[in-house]
Amino acid sequence: MPSVLHELTNRVQRALNDLGLDGEPSVRASTDQRFGDYQSNAAMAIAKRVGKNPRQIAEELRDRLNVADLSEPPEIAGAGFVNFRLRPDYLAQALSDIPSSDSESGSRMGIPLTESPKTVVIDLSSPNLAKEMHVGHLRSTVIGDCVARLLEFHGHTVIRENHVGDWGTQFGMLLAHLRHVRPTIMERPDDLEIHDLETFYIEAKARFDIDEEFKKEARETVVALQRGDEQTRLVWRAFCDESLRHCHAIYQRLGVRLVDRGESFYTDLMNGVVKKLETQRTSDESGTIRESNGALCIFLDGFKTRDGEPLPLIVRKSDGGFNYATSDLATIVHRVEHLHARRVIYVVGLSQKQHFEMLFAAARSTGLVSDDIHLEHLGFGNMLAASGKPFKTREGGTIKLKDLLDEAVARARRVVVDERADESDSSSLSDGQKDQVAETVGLAAIKYFDLSHALTSDYRFDIDTMVSLEGNTAPYMLYAYARVQSIGRKAGVDFSQWKPEYPIVLEHPSEIDLAKQLARFWETLDAVIAELRPNVLTEYLYDLSKSFSRFYDKKLGVRVIDASPEAVRISRLRLCDLTARTLKMGLTLLGINTLDQM
Repeated sequence: MPSVLHELTNRVQRALNDLGLDGEPSVRASTDQRFGDYQSNAAMAIAKRVGKNPRQIAEELRDRLNVADLSEPPEIAGAGFVNFRLRPDYLAQALSDIPSSDSESGSRMGIPLTESPKTVVIDLSSPNLAKEMHVGHLRSTVIGDCVARLLEFHGHTVIRENHVGDWGTQFGMLLAHLRHVRPTIMERPDDLEIHDLETFYIEAKARFDIDEEFKKEARETVVALQRGDEQTRLVWRAFCDESLRHCHAIYQRLGVRLVDRGESFYTDLMNGVVKKLETQRTSDESGTIRESNGALCIFLDGFKTRDGEPLPLIVRKSDGGFNYATSDLATIVHRVEHLHARRVIYVVGLSQKQHFEMLFAAARSTGLVSDDIHLEHLGFGNMLAASGKPFKTREGGTIKLKDLLDEAVARARRVVVDERADESDSSSLSDGQKDQVAETVGLAAIKYFDLSHALTSDYRFDIDTMVSLEGNTAPYMLYAYARVQSIGRKAGVDFSQWKPEYPIVLEHPSEIDLAKQLARFWETLDAVIAELRPNVLTEYLYDLSKSFSRFYDKKLGVRVIDASPEAVRISRLRLCDLTARTLKMGLTLLGINTLDQM
């Protein structure tokens, strides 16, 4: 169906052009239904510029508008708002025109692809391979996956890069410890299997802290690794593969796909970046690239230390070694020159805000990337414990992500399956199906709860709220979808194969309200994709689910399964089907699987 917002915006723009008025249409959805469904405040901005009364401009605009086919006669309100109330027959036709689900365009609800597709690289998750994934990796993984899904839906080519930490001094310590506890692994590195990476790391670190001989061995191992010693590299690669096996067990469970590319991949590229920067180096103390205390640094306008001194971005340390900034610059170069990215999005916590501001500024000021390449830091807040403090174990350690997922699934099993065992749909499920429901709902609960919060805000982990069947939660959304499937089964209709013979007709207020919510889907996705704000989508899905609940309510809504005449019954079943398809598409874009029964 057409985007109502797009259509109204075009109509207002044409009216402004006809009147010879230069200005933006400024059409948006109304926040108060008393003033209609959409409104334009174009008159106020134009009136201020041309020195006329805004209500006069609004009246001229209203009289010139050609919207009789989609809106009731526009009304003027306040200082000069033009309000629009959609016609039920327009909504009914627009929804009737949505292609069936078994067609290619129907699988997208008739929403077209972008006319300007790009190659986009998304940097997400990025665990350190020395340890198992912990709760701190959840937000980057879930948000990054959602953003990738949204941009892929829009028509872009998306490369999901997992910039894993597989290099550095800690690997000397780990490989040295591996030699001591698994001496045979040096001859058979492919046999490496570590059941608990976290414990292995703790053991290695404890040994490193108290054993001077071991510390020396660890440092020598780092040197051998960096110089490319064949045997050391083989064992290092086996260790990285084993670590990634643990990571991908989590990714598979979460339904996240990505491409692993470790920091080690960029070792040779870092040399090239530094050589290029060396050609721009100056001896002038005011130069952008210059030495400071033996280190090669980039000094950028606007970045100062707390003492007000210039803040350097160090790309080569005084000992000749490289650091994160060097690696990150080489990563940008690779993504632009080899992956042909036109947009790079870093899904990383807000604590790294200044680092990315400096990194992007350095990449541009040194000519490593051109101004037409979009570099973005999609920062996010922290997940906190219920107390509002950092999320830790009772012992003060970091909680493993696997344990968190297990807890959510176990709680979902109790709340959604066991405590509802006497309800019809739940009682008919086999034990295997109940396990699937618990796994789906538990993982969905964690994802949805995370994505329903504004990215830049911290939030408190509350598993009871997450798995609740009430409120803006994944179980509530999944139940709304499953409810529609149940309605279809009771009505003897297979929505996946359905080709209804009657059009949609909207008469009851609950039908009209549901239709308006369905009509907002396209414009909601546009806003979510433009602003990369998944919480806008969760809010929409919640509003849609509430509208459907009123529509199907015995007192507030209408009869559906046994409605008569048949044309009315089919019309209402079509609204049910469109609701389910919209919910499923929205949840899929959030990375959440749906259930036909729960």
